[in-house]
Amino acid sequence: MIKARSAVLSPAAMVWVLGITQIVGYGTLYYSFAILAADIADEFGLSVSSIFGAFSVALLFGGLAAPTVGRYIDSHGAARVMAVGSIASAAALVATALAPGLMTFGLGLITVELAATLVLYDAAFAAIVQGGGNEPRQRITHLTLIAGFASTLFWPLTTWLHGVLGWREMLLLFACANMFICFPLHLLLAASRRRSPEGAPASTEFPGEPVLPLELQSRALLLITSGFALSGFLLSAVLAQMVPMLQSLGLGASALLVSALFGPAQVLVRFVNMIFGVKRHPLFITIFSAALFPAAILMLLGTAPMVVGAAAFAILLGFGSGLKSIVQGTLPLALLGSASYGARLGRMALVRQFLAAMAPFAFALTHDQLGPEAALIALVVVALMGLAAFIEVARMRHLMLVPLASAKPTS
Repeated sequence: MIKARSAVLSPAAMVWVLGITQIVGYGTLYYSFAILAADIADEFGLSVSSIFGAFSVALLFGGLAAPTVGRYIDSHGAARVMAVGSIASAAALVATALAPGLMTFGLGLITVELAATLVLYDAAFAAIVQGGGNEPRQRITHLTLIAGFASTLFWPLTTWLHGVLGWREMLLLFACANMFICFPLHLLLAASRRRSPEGAPASTEFPGEPVLPLELQSRALLLITSGFALSGFLLSAVLAQMVPMLQSLGLGASALLVSALFGPAQVLVRFVNMIFGVKRHPLFITIFSAALFPAAILMLLGTAPMVVGAAAFAILLGFGSGLKSIVQGTLPLALLGSASYGARLGRMALVRQFLAAMAPFAFALTHDQLGPEAALIALVVVALMGLAAFIEVARMRHLMLVPLASAKPTS
């Protein structure tokens, strides 16, 4: 077990360290797969869709492991779990790179996504909360802003390196990145004594407003989890097939250009939120984010095949996605407090990833059987259900605050 030493990282240094490891983690364990999938499929004599199917199964296994990982994060500390996760990620990538056949490749891919649960966003959010200090929400926002560049950096980097290296050599290179970049940085985090004492909750950054009472927390967690999972279902379905979906609506060659707006929109809205959203409660931002998803689909349905309307769709979708990445970490903290924070994020991740894994197949089936318009309308219904869940949480919070406000002494 890693022994904590006297070194102390400032909150800003902690965010930058985690930002670097999140860029490398998402880049090597998630985003690069899209670039390597065709080469992998050629070697094993399969279709690219079959390889992506295997990737979805691996993601599902990662979701199943998330609650257990969350409990370990609470009991052993997020930074220590992330340090172990860096070693596990490197070993899993090596095993996948050396896989002699399809079965061993599939098992290797599952181990990669199991290891990913130890090092990606949920673990990093918990590391920030456990690090103590004020303004955990603001630091989570800063982290997502930095980590948002993972795809921007790793898609072109992987494409360039793949021009001279095979997919097996690429995975070995990624293993080295996790071992020699992420592992030392996570060790540095684990050595910092900024973690809150056991049993002492870190600040929720809302000292004037109590968390929900215990009798409401289970229901609130169920609603929050459902809201994020349903919004994530739409996002996963659309992102998996955005270009062919836009082409089926008549966008033609413009579909690729329109899709490219999604990534910059995510980064832009995180930057704007960092400046202007600090004083807003995460529930307000969550409802706004959840409303953007059905609004984006309705914009597309109402304007297709106009390129301007499709561009607005991609930007709105990017805005919703960018904010969702933040509030998935800040909303449970604000409403439920920091006790068992890692376990809560783990349970939420299980439901999110299960629906996200099913979404591309469900959307493709509806698209093929009923057409793109019907498939998109179905996604609007799903997203509105998610929005309704968050609105119900807002109602619960309002009912809690009214008695508190009336009890305040008047001057």
